[in-house]
Amino acid sequence: MDDISPSDLKSILHSKRANIYYLQYCRLLVNGGRVEYVTDQGKSSLYWNIPIANTTSILLGTGTSITQAAMRELAKAGVLVGFCGGGGTPLFSANEVDIEVAWMSPQSEYRPTEYLQHWVKFWFDDELRLSAAKKIQLARLARLENHWLKSRALRDSGFDVSAEQLLPALERSRTAIETAVDTNELLTLEARLTKTLFKIAVKTTGYDDTFARAKGGSGTDPANRFLDHGNYLAYGLGATATWVLGLPHGLAVLHGKTRRGGLVFDAADLVKDAVILPQAFISAMAGHDEQEFRQACIESLTRTESLDFMIDSLKAIALEVGSQAK
Repeated sequence: MDDISPSDLKSILHSKRANIYYLQYCRLLVNGGRVEYVTDQGKSSLYWNIPIANTTSILLGTGTSITQAAMRELAKAGVLVGFCGGGGTPLFSANEVDIEVAWMSPQSEYRPTEYLQHWVKFWFDDELRLSAAKKIQLARLARLENHWLKSRALRDSGFDVSAEQLLPALERSRTAIETAVDTNELLTLEARLTKTLFKIAVKTTGYDDTFARAKGGSGTDPANRFLDHGNYLAYGLGATATWVLGLPHGLAVLHGKTRRGGLVFDAADLVKDAVILPQAFISAMAGHDEQEFRQACIESLTRTESLDFMIDSLKAIALEVGSQAK
């Protein structure tokens, strides 16, 4: 590992990396130049390699520890590290994202400055910042429509939504987004559409029709637990996308100018309802455990190239809205 430079480790673009790891009851360390995690089995210790050059994020759960040497190598490879509770949720606060969500970002002075420069051009202009927020919400709707109506994997899993069910709600939301006067109205529209999507998901999968969303661990049914868990995976991709582009997590356009890490939540919105929401209900009806649900989410996020979509969307918004700034 000492013979490999950071630039070599980053030869695989973050948008092409395949893995989000959740680890529990293990130690992360450097062994023979490789980052490995160690599990104890009786009197024996088992060592497992982590392909850090092909990893976007690592979640460290219950009973984990990590050495300084391992953190050094992970930082070289640009891997984001998050500390979390059992099962991958909630993420505990360590630094810059939120009271419940925190990612330890690798430090690098070699990230691009182009997108940050365009982003800050418009960020201090209330009207342009609102325009960027609308573009994120419109991109979210486009992603949702494409995935829910065209994904063969969703249909094969029993999540077969018709255009008649989905499109009227999306069109109403698009029209309202275009005419929204501030971010509070956008957040209200977002919540209203998500509530409608829950109803569609419940009807499509045959889940309990008394379902009500309960955040922050207050929900005891499988769908609520899976939604919390899966959303944190989306936050991990959001943190990765913003870090790769050199955009500070505090420069939010929708989730509040003063909310720590709000841009991570903005980015996660691009894929949460499209990918995580249906999988939560599919897994709940299938009787999956947390590990099976997490694996299904990761496979779906990878198959749909969700990280690529986040990065491309943020780049396009930075360049388009930034060019409108005076």
